[in-house]
Amino acid sequence: MLRCARNDEGGGAQAGFGWLAVTPLLLTLAACQPWSDPPVEGSVRPRIVSLNPCTDAVLAEVTSPGQLLAISHYSHDPSASSMDLARAAQFAEVSDAVEDVVALEPDVVVASSYTPPATAQALRDMGLEVVLEPLPAALPEALAQVRRLAKLAGNRSEGEELAGRMEAAVARAKPPTGVRPVQALLWESGGIVAGDHTLIADLMRRAGFANAAAARGLAQADYLPLERVVADPPRVVFTVGSPAGEEDRMLRHPALAKVRGMIRAPLDRSLIWCGGPTVPKALARFAQVRRSLDNPRPFDKFRVSGDGGNRTSSAHAELVEAPGTTADLHP
Repeated sequence: MLRCARNDEGGGAQAGFGWLAVTPLLLTLAACQPWSDPPVEGSVRPRIVSLNPCTDAVLAEVTSPGQLLAISHYSHDPSASSMDLARAAQFAEVSDAVEDVVALEPDVVVASSYTPPATAQALRDMGLEVVLEPLPAALPEALAQVRRLAKLAGNRSEGEELAGRMEAAVARAKPPTGVRPVQALLWESGGIVAGDHTLIADLMRRAGFANAAAARGLAQADYLPLERVVADPPRVVFTVGSPAGEEDRMLRHPALAKVRGMIRAPLDRSLIWCGGPTVPKALARFAQVRRSLDNPRPFDKFRVSGDGGNRTSSAHAELVEAPGTTADLHP
């Protein structure tokens, strides 16, 4: 028998994540009964469908084999996934259609808190519990989300293991006491910057950087033109590319190469939105770049070789002598 969900609330608008389609057929109420509290460790665990790429990645780490019935189709898309694609391929994907979610017969649907209320209600009306998860805006929120989803899945120990990896990554990335923060800009395709009240900006700070966008009075997703970057350059620019190459032209503009003392460091797009297992990867990249600044060789006489790709897979970079004034630090 299908069971009714508790009423979880959410609202807002999130760019980049599509919305579920609601059909008139699914607005018919299903007979149901109240959902119980989350299972305790060792009890029968709920069958879960995830509709959000950020919760996909966390639930893949904290659920038991066979418990996560499907993840969002975004996690199978290289331009939208926060997961390793090989890991995502281990799970079925589900479309944006509510009827496809219902057909999987989950006990719980985990979605974004930005899911339209009509969509969430349609799922509830079909007897499913709907859990709406916010996008973490800081590390404590990301840790709380991991533990919350692990509790929901009935696997608190797996949640503690993942939270422990995240906290250990913070400790490894922490700069020495007394070292001044380095001005750094996270600059996305089209000139978009990361604001201070975001998880990625919090991770930058914990790795020893100060958000140069906030110092300029810019907020999340504000536009920063090339001219302003060149006129008042930060020490480091983390460039976040896009599969749409036309949008990346500004990030690769020749004028940036003439800015003395500025480091350009590519940052994988998959690292900038989500918490969970993304956190250690992002911190490792930030720490790699931060520690490279302590290299005694002047960066205005060196560039950094690498594979030029976006994926962060290595913990080191090789400096090679080259002309020019700006270093490009690849993973």
